[in-house]
Amino acid sequence: MIIAYGVANMLQSVAATRTTLHHSFHPGLLLRLACHRTYLVGLTCQMFGFVLAFLARRDLPLFLVQASVAAGLGVTAVLGVLVLKWRLPIAEVALLVLLFAGITALILSAQPAPSRPLGTAGTIALAAALGLIGVLGFFAVRLHGAPGSVALGSLAGLAFSAAAVAARPLASVQSFEGFLRDPLLYLLIAHSIVGQLLLGLAMQRGSTTAAVAAMDAAGAVPAAIVGLLLLDDKIWPGREWLAATGFLVTLAAVIGLTRYAEPQHHHTVAPTEERPALPSGAKKSPFLSPSALEGALPNSKDGAAQRGRLSTRS
Repeated sequence: MIIAYGVANMLQSVAATRTTLHHSFHPGLLLRLACHRTYLVGLTCQMFGFVLAFLARRDLPLFLVQASVAAGLGVTAVLGVLVLKWRLPIAEVALLVLLFAGITALILSAQPAPSRPLGTAGTIALAAALGLIGVLGFFAVRLHGAPGSVALGSLAGLAFSAAAVAARPLASVQSFEGFLRDPLLYLLIAHSIVGQLLLGLAMQRGSTTAAVAAMDAAGAVPAAIVGLLLLDDKIWPGREWLAATGFLVTLAAVIGLTRYAEPQHHHTVAPTEERPALPSGAKKSPFLSPSALEGALPNSKDGAAQRGRLSTRS
């Protein structure tokens, strides 16, 4: 499950950066992302991880399953370094080690137990949360750069957290007919789609690690609280301190990653029709050679970056 989510994050990030920046909270982004084979492979990995997580939620408490999903961030970072040549600062490497230490503590403290039914009030609350997340996403999509990544990633985490809350009691339904008739199934699907859209928007705006870390941080706390208070999640007697320590360490690690994560990519932008201003004293010409274009920009690096942007729009 951890590896599946980690691979999914990396592949979806690659596809998101190859898709023209989306400026509205509209599901059309998912259709455009689906045109990329990389995204489809990543989505397949995510669905595989989701199925494993769904089965795990039948008996394991949400604080453990959600923290394990968050550990996929470490796999994403490692694969990014090995495959995409990302550069991780020392602080980020230390936080990843801290993340896995917290996960280990949670594994040792979690006691398997079936879920308690959520009830009508809980179902209504999940439906209301879907509408609230959608409204907040409509405004958050206007943010760019790191703030946009963190805000949209956090909203994606809330959506996936609500999906996890719906999945825990849903996984305990005995009959297939009861499974299909349960409103939690459709709330699970709706929250997952909204979360997927928000995650794609977040990945387009800066650091993949920051976007995924914000998603995991925002998704872990609500699910853990709801699981312990309403769904009968259990901790082994005498290990409450270990569970609390592991959860706080995991949460601190993913929040820290939103602070120290450096952008691994810069999104391509649409070419403009304006030509760069000519250096003072230069004569106007209907044609501009590549060397003259580079010289007209502030420095050679900017010239190279501009030519890359002009040629890599997808």
